[in-house]
Amino acid sequence: MDSTTLLSFLALDLLLVCVPGADWAYTIAAGVRGRSVPAAVGGLVSGYAVHTALAVAGLAVLVAGSPALLTALTVAGAGYLVWLGWSVLRRPGVPSGEPGGSGPGALPGESGGRVFLRGAAISGLNPKGLLLYLSVLPQFLVTGGARSGGGGDGGHLPVAAQTAVLGLLHMACCAAVYATVGVLARAVLGARPAAARAVTRTSGAAMLGIGTLLLVQHAL
Repeated sequence: MDSTTLLSFLALDLLLVCVPGADWAYTIAAGVRGRSVPAAVGGLVSGYAVHTALAVAGLAVLVAGSPALLTALTVAGAGYLVWLGWSVLRRPGVPSGEPGGSGPGALPGESGGRVFLRGAAISGLNPKGLLLYLSVLPQFLVTGGARSGGGGDGGHLPVAAQTAVLGLLHMACCAAVYATVGVLARAVLGARPAAARAVTRTSGAAMLGIGTLLLVQHAL
């Protein structure tokens, strides 16, 4: 694996990460709560850490080879997005210090640990994440003198090590992009409670819509 391969993967990965989706929606929703941003981003990144570990262990290949298991994971992720999106729509985030808030950066009963676990569940079951690890990442693995599928080691790192490197690179991209999104959401919306509610509801609607679309696709 050379620098050209890494740069190519980085460019494509950044493009995918920068496309708004469930991760963005969750980060924006957390952004209006201030202190929950690091927990939300940490949770999202930890979900992809699990994906990376499974890919390194070779389990991703087993999932890719089992349509029933892949469908079950996708449906589970879609169902979770529907539930979470509906929850956000029912109780949109309020900037800290505003009426209806609960002090600096959290809604009533919502701890940093809970925010972290929600983020991990979202990214861990995110269909876009599954697509990346099962379809996109393997295309950048090098065996022998060619991309995955060639023979011999050719002096390259073992496939498991290459997978770990690309997985860590993806996690770094996610951390940088999502932290920026969360901080900007907090900075822009923190003093605008009405706008914060509107954007949070939009984020909730996005999660609800993505989850519903996936469920409908698998029902047809």
